[in-house]
Amino acid sequence: MKVLHFFKTYYPETMGGIEQVIFQIAEGGIRHGFESEVLYLSERGAARNEKVGHHLTHRSKLDLHVASTGFSLSAFKDFAELAKKADIVHYHFPWPYMDLVHFYSRIKKPTVVSYHSDIVKQKTLLKLYQPLMNRFLSSVDCVVASSPNYAESSPVLTHFKNKVRVVPYGLDRQTYPKPSPEKLAFWRERLGERFFLFVGALRYYKGLDYLLEAAKTTQLPVVILGGGHLEVELKEQASQLGLTNVHFLGGLPDEDKAALLTLCYAFVFPSHLRSESFGISLLEGAMYGKPMISCEIGSGTTYINIAGETGLVVPPRDSAALAAAMTQLWNQPDLAAAMGEAAERRFEAVFSSDSMAKSYAEIYRSLL
Repeated sequence: MKVLHFFKTYYPETMGGIEQVIFQIAEGGIRHGFESEVLYLSERGAARNEKVGHHLTHRSKLDLHVASTGFSLSAFKDFAELAKKADIVHYHFPWPYMDLVHFYSRIKKPTVVSYHSDIVKQKTLLKLYQPLMNRFLSSVDCVVASSPNYAESSPVLTHFKNKVRVVPYGLDRQTYPKPSPEKLAFWRERLGERFFLFVGALRYYKGLDYLLEAAKTTQLPVVILGGGHLEVELKEQASQLGLTNVHFLGGLPDEDKAALLTLCYAFVFPSHLRSESFGISLLEGAMYGKPMISCEIGSGTTYINIAGETGLVVPPRDSAALAAAMTQLWNQPDLAAAMGEAAERRFEAVFSSDSMAKSYAEIYRSLL
């Protein structure tokens, strides 16, 4: 069984959460009887049959970006050719250009959509896009949400609930590097024995301005790993607040990330908008057995982090509540350790990549 994934970007060019999900499905699917290929857009131009992990990827030339949506003339042809060879076409939403390609190609293959997020920021454009979006979601065979929380709270998913399935994202611990003793010693010396860690792209919905305010209140050490459009703005805010306890590390290789996840005292994830539909880096914190702090936004973050069990959950956009949660974990190491152990147990029970791949294999077979 051959599956074609279609998304606007992919490894090795970008390393976001959706790319990680596609990678884990593709790699895990080998054990469950399906072979994955990925088509994405790239400024580097077109290419076929590039290897990522144990699966093939294909590039179409990215021609332009409009409102965070990539467009490509050549992808119409590339998608049609690759989809004809596939048994299942697997789309990754949201990406309005993808809807156009779907209808233009008129592919008569079973179709699955992984619904990664509502469209939150571009409300005006959403009104223009909504008729196409509704037609697209009506036309596909199955829509997959990443958590029951998101499936129940999304106005779009509730409209299509007759075709919605829930498959939680999963990660494979074996795909993460084991940091060397030298790497661990380097970061321990630089950052100290205890610190809060955030990992992710520095985007508008991550709530990092509230984290900086909480860091000023608590004066506790905070490490921010990741780059993005808001990096300069956030560093300026940190400077204005006089924060010497916040470390911006930018983007780092996977071994450094693994070292920081190993060493951190707790994982803090202040995303405050539903653009954060799940939180792959929050799931990484659980995988490494760390107590977590997240916000209640009706998304998968609270499916990963169970309030009072695997960590603490606070209201969004509330730096005082965030500061209080950080202080509580810092001052109660026994509680923090117990929550970290519970987080790791929940990860093993619910969020393995093998379980995710198995669930998608069952969906694919049911459609065939």
